[in-house]
Amino acid sequence: MPFVLTRRRLLQGLCAAVVTPHGARAAVPVAPVLASGPFDYAALKGAARTLAAQAYVPPVHTLPPALAALDYDHYQRIHYLPEHGLWHGEGRGVELRFFHPGFLFREPVQLAEIVDGEVQVIVYDPARFDLAQAGIDGSTLDPSLGYAGFRVVDRTNPEIDVAAFLGASYFRAVGADKQYGLSARGLAIDTGMPHPEEFPRFSHCWFERPAPGATRLVIYALLESPSVCGAYRIELAPAARLTMDINVALYPRLAIERLGIAPLTSMYQTGENDRRLACDFRPEIHDSDGLALWTGSGQWIWRPLENPRALRFNRYADMHPRGFGLLQRDRDFDHYQDDGVFYDRRPSVWVEPKGDWGAGGVVLVELPTADETFDNIVAFWQPEATPQPGQELLYAYRLHWGRDAPVTPALATVVATRTGLGGVVGHQRKYFSWRFALDFAGGRLPLLPADAKVELVATTSRGRLEIPSARPLAAIDGYRAIFDLVPDDSLDPINLTAWLVIDGTPLTETWFYQYSPPPVAERGG
Repeated sequence: MPFVLTRRRLLQGLCAAVVTPHGARAAVPVAPVLASGPFDYAALKGAARTLAAQAYVPPVHTLPPALAALDYDHYQRIHYLPEHGLWHGEGRGVELRFFHPGFLFREPVQLAEIVDGEVQVIVYDPARFDLAQAGIDGSTLDPSLGYAGFRVVDRTNPEIDVAAFLGASYFRAVGADKQYGLSARGLAIDTGMPHPEEFPRFSHCWFERPAPGATRLVIYALLESPSVCGAYRIELAPAARLTMDINVALYPRLAIERLGIAPLTSMYQTGENDRRLACDFRPEIHDSDGLALWTGSGQWIWRPLENPRALRFNRYADMHPRGFGLLQRDRDFDHYQDDGVFYDRRPSVWVEPKGDWGAGGVVLVELPTADETFDNIVAFWQPEATPQPGQELLYAYRLHWGRDAPVTPALATVVATRTGLGGVVGHQRKYFSWRFALDFAGGRLPLLPADAKVELVATTSRGRLEIPSARPLAAIDGYRAIFDLVPDDSLDPINLTAWLVIDGTPLTETWFYQYSPPPVAERGG
């Protein structure tokens, strides 16, 4: 599916343009350092370290008035001409196509190709685009204009995007379903804090020219922001489960209160467990339905997402994490009924840490949204120690983009979380309660005899639990666990956990949930 600019992408582009500098800055040009001559990752790290020791220089780039005045519809009318793709017709496995600057995408990304270890700058050329439909005269545009970003297409099927990099440090990729969904970022800074978030941007990118028939693409990027500089090496391998091997070297300019490594950004508006805004004909609207965690101790956790009434921040402390990701487990078209953007095909993304990440935690930020084009879910790894100026922080990880995570627990997993009004059918309700119905499938569950003594273990941080039960569910060859929560009068979130055991031995992953009770006046009986 070709990359389509949506309002969500426009928001991300706008974020790249609103970062406020921390005081006055002096110009420190980086392009001459890496614009010609030999190139390697060590040189890029050196450039990032040197820049981090200097005052930050906010990007200053004035678009020609005709491009700056473009609205959404006219920007969409700019079309890249496929025959002008980098490496087009050379049989190199992938080709690159570039995004034109304009509308909200005003800061160019300096692009270059690495050929036999030498840098060759990629100069802007209006002939690569059909600009007439947008009312733009290409002959008036200067070669210094640059490009807003780039996309990667597969040589064997050039109508299908493999990945796209556009807006701040955002990028996306597809798997076997050829469908875009959630995004990744190079870095997150102060996400979910009381003060404005900082959005670092990839200011420069270099591409290693692939050998003929190559199945991988190596991308280098320089990341810049008021708080940090970073060097990135991204090795992209298109496949049914596309992978990106990412090496990161970060050099803080300032102490960073909340640093987000391997951040993922997604959308959750409504689903089986959260129908607060279920006013659409489509039963569910989300790019991802849960956060999966594989902790350093080997525990598997599933945390269903929600569209909260107010910002929610959760941090799951860990040591040496084995992996985490935002997944779309529900793949049933009937649950979405969306034949336009196909939420049932949205990719999951799994983060596989490499090496020792030490102490920290996986952070989940959930924001309220009434609009499916607004990404309101963010997940990332936050190291325990606060990064300080002068440090070098090194991280390596692999991103997996596809229908499923590359690793799954031997235990049964949560395949659905449903919620609704609690109580006993046929009996008058005397107080408010909220029901949770959890479906578990896989693992040992299909092998259990009908009379197996399966028990539900459930906990709550406040209030009390009622009517717990666990029984076989033939429709999924698994089990359904049900319990009611009776909250107290507080509106603070309530943390819940649940899992199934037999003879005290866990049969399932651990279900984590955060429930925000409605105002007392809205609860009824």
